[in-house]
Amino acid sequence: MSNIEVGLFDSINSSKEKEAKDWFKKLIQPEQYVGELYSINYETAKVIIHNFYRQKVGGIASLSFLIATRINPNGESEIKFTEEDSSIILLRVMDSTSLPQDIEAERIRVETAQRVSGEDDKLWDVTAMDARTKNLFDFAGLQCRIIGTFFLDEDSQNSEAPLSLRFGSDISNYYPNRGLKVYKPTSEALEAIINYCDPTNIRDQKKRFNNVKRVKLGNVRYASTNRRFQHVDDVPVFIYPSDLLSQKSALFGMTRTGKSNTTKIIAKSVYELRMPSSVDEMPLRIGQLIFDPNGEYANENVQDNNNALKNVYKLNIGSHKNDEVVTYGITNHPNDTDRRLMLLNFYLDDNLQIGKDIIDRLLEDDGTNYIKAFCQVAFEKPDESDRGALTRYKRSVLVYRAILARAGFAIPNNFRIVTRGLFNQDLLTAMRNSQSNSASDYISAASILAEENPSLNQLANAFESLDKFIRTENDYRDFERQYIARSSSGEPWADSNLKNLLGVFQYQNGAKKIGRAKDLHSSITSSDFAADIYEQLKRGKLVIVDQSCGAPEINKSSAKRIMKKIFDENQKLFIKGEENIPEILIYIEEAHNILPAGNDLDLSDVWVRTAKEGAKYKIGMVYATQEVSSIQKNILRNTSNWFIAHLNNTDETKELCKYYDFKDFEPSIRRAQDKGFLRVKTLSNPFVIPVQVDKFEI
Repeated sequence: MSNIEVGLFDSINSSKEKEAKDWFKKLIQPEQYVGELYSINYETAKVIIHNFYRQKVGGIASLSFLIATRINPNGESEIKFTEEDSSIILLRVMDSTSLPQDIEAERIRVETAQRVSGEDDKLWDVTAMDARTKNLFDFAGLQCRIIGTFFLDEDSQNSEAPLSLRFGSDISNYYPNRGLKVYKPTSEALEAIINYCDPTNIRDQKKRFNNVKRVKLGNVRYASTNRRFQHVDDVPVFIYPSDLLSQKSALFGMTRTGKSNTTKIIAKSVYELRMPSSVDEMPLRIGQLIFDPNGEYANENVQDNNNALKNVYKLNIGSHKNDEVVTYGITNHPNDTDRRLMLLNFYLDDNLQIGKDIIDRLLEDDGTNYIKAFCQVAFEKPDESDRGALTRYKRSVLVYRAILARAGFAIPNNFRIVTRGLFNQDLLTAMRNSQSNSASDYISAASILAEENPSLNQLANAFESLDKFIRTENDYRDFERQYIARSSSGEPWADSNLKNLLGVFQYQNGAKKIGRAKDLHSSITSSDFAADIYEQLKRGKLVIVDQSCGAPEINKSSAKRIMKKIFDENQKLFIKGEENIPEILIYIEEAHNILPAGNDLDLSDVWVRTAKEGAKYKIGMVYATQEVSSIQKNILRNTSNWFIAHLNNTDETKELCKYYDFKDFEPSIRRAQDKGFLRVKTLSNPFVIPVQVDKFEI
């Protein structure tokens, strides 16, 4: 190596050592010294602290962060970042721990307290204990969890690039007999620690989205007793909205603990990705869909100071609501004149199977045989050249439409019914010539079926009699034997689809059950709202579905159908190898009403499939509910981002303890009921952060 090369090498090394010192000065604050680390293994550490230093740093709260290191950033020598001791161990305070002298100390404290017992003006640690003893007993032990290690590293691709701060979720060194100084980080140091994001993650996000904008979620909060003199209440916590894209995110907590407020902040932050904070970032339009069971996102309300999420478009100066935000509902709203009705015309040819699917989903828990048979019918139009199959198809469609009419589905104006060629003349003759006790009903039905343009209500009455004729009369069996004998296909006149549909007319409650879906029907619309919503999401709009006026089963059915449309369409694009698959984020409030139950093991459910496969189809999901156990385990296991508020029982907190390091926070989650006090773990954060979430505002 030449002298020039040696000089250059020494210069680079000197620069790195100075850079390392600057980094560690930022993270280690000597004035925040609290004590010494005296015992450590690979999972836990024990720290001895003194009351003097504890008071000086504003106290040490349970679950607060401490750092332990052998580095002295204020020393005269440069710091070599490659050496073993050039690292910082991040600790979380769990509880107190005993010191060897604690038994003797407790005895002396009791005796001292007894001496001043009953004397209001004396405190035993001030007036009844000598200074030397007090100083000795001011030492105490803390039990800490090892969160990981901060260290500095070079860019493997470019040795001249600046050093990067790295974090490992364990320790690479074991210190059986080496002292480490312990500090309580605040302000700048704490902000750098809790908002750490691996540089590789940032590069990956920038490569994928060309947008690594971060937004403030709230401030650090260690405990319910959050006093300002502890100097951590103003340390901001940031999240990367892109962490939520193509991922599953959970919000758990009791009612009125801040779940909805957090959801609004998240949705707002994702919306703001279309407004880059620097010229180097590209605007990123993300389609967001919110299922809003209480109408709190779609409508202004006094409880939230009229800060409805639908007004988020106002952040983008010059934009109009219809260009950015679309609201849907089953009914109109006086304060939302642009609202679109989430209704479908069940009678139209293009909507036959869509409407039938909606009804089937509403009835999927009905165990009666005739409803099961009805749900088995599917409308798949056959080839036009197959006249026999086409006739059977049209006949089944006519019966289905008559069921809708009897169930109370409003019939579109000028809706024309054609029966020509659908009903065999020999069948009608057999009905007219019947000698049974119900002959008058059969004769009337035959007259209606013989008309070219009867009404659907007339047909409903006729089909009720036809069903009875097919099921009970020998005259029909005679007709069918003759029909099969003459038929080239050898098939009966009434196929299984027709019988399954006619079976609804046997029961008084048959049409009534199907009528549960009539609130989703409109006789004047022509489009499919699920397809419309998907198109709006593709264009990066925020879509809010107000479900506050819908029956629970209708809300669940509609949400499932919309979700299936989104999943199927993005899946098609993925299979075709399309590059521009739209990024879509789905929000599910009161998720226990929509997602499969915790004990439901159906892996074919669209919600479970979205949780397991949604990432590759660029579908993210944010779900909020009160109970961890109410969510299907396959969904929980595929959740990357967690926002946890107060939960009031051990069943739920123990379920939560299965994930990440939430076990550390179990007592706090169960005890602290403060609104907006959350424990947060996101994709970019390597550990859980306790946060007081900001109030949502436009």
